Amino acid sequence: MAKTIKGEIVTDYLEKFPNAFSLTLAKKIYNENFEVFNDVENVRSLIRKYRGRCGKMNRKNLQDKRFYDQKPSLPESEAESYEPFIIPKGNDNILILSDLHIPYHDNQAIQTALDWGKEHEINTILLNGDILDCYQLSRFIKDPRMRSMAGELEDAEQFLEYLKSEFPSAVIYWKMGNHEERLENYLKIKAPELLDVSDFKLNVLLEFGAKGIHCITDKRKVVIGKLTVLHGHEFSNKSTGGVNPARTLFLKTHQSAVVAHSHVASEHTDKRLDGDIITCWSVGCLCGLNPEYARINKWGHGFARVKQLKDGNFRVNNIRIINGKIY
Repeated sequence: MAKTIKGEIVTDYLEKFPNAFSLTLAKKIYNENFEVFNDVENVRSLIRKYRGRCGKMNRKNLQDKRFYDQKPSLPESEAESYEPFIIPKGNDNILILSDLHIPYHDNQAIQTALDWGKEHEINTILLNGDILDCYQLSRFIKDPRMRSMAGELEDAEQFLEYLKSEFPSAVIYWKMGNHEERLENYLKIKAPELLDVSDFKLNVLLEFGAKGIHCITDKRKVVIGKLTVLHGHEFSNKSTGGVNPARTLFLKTHQSAVVAHSHVASEHTDKRLDGDIITCWSVGCLCGLNPEYARINKWGHGFARVKQLKDGNFRVNNIRIINGKIY
């Protein structure tokens, strides 16, 4: 009986969406009928069965051949597209805040950045990754006495409420950094059954939709005119550090770009053969500078402002904060 119900559901969707990719359709069917199927792969295997893509024996025994693709074809590709997230041209005065690591943030540094942003009438805020620390979800050794995930979420709610009160008309974007991705990685290892449950996604837990906050996921590049903004964990080896993080970024991108992640402010400028000038910047952090796991380091507080010009060009202010003062 269960197999009959599953088969009827799958064939109904195949009639409605005959050209959909198997994996895409499987995710849709599972999300809308999760009480019937074991997982997405269970749905995908049935789709492949009805399309005659499970071997010669299956095709021979297939009773319902309505969706059977008799012409040989290449297997469906499951390669994912990687499209940038483009900041609209109207968002032309952008404050970039990175690496707060709430609840291990530095309130004085954050307030200094926000005051500067208000003074310069910014209309957009890009929270460029690692706004939350997600300490208890880390794969590293954890101190159980430190803040719980529930406590972090409460602090994040308070931070967003304050940010909205300080900039009531600003457009806010939150790009997920490697620390926010700890939540999904934790579910993959500890509770994979919950991965497709939207209630366990950070943007749902923090009610981004109700707050009007745009969420940027999947390590997507953020594009502001001709400038690319990264958190820094997008590269395969997750490294944008070194002696000069901005130069490391230049060697990886060969285009003008801004990156966070290293907690160090730096700049590197180079000239191409055609005369174009390329500059890369790494931005300081807004968290405590001497955490338990890195008591001695080269970190510094800072933030950035990007002015997006009508022709796609831009101006970047990479601002350092030292003892609560702007430099």
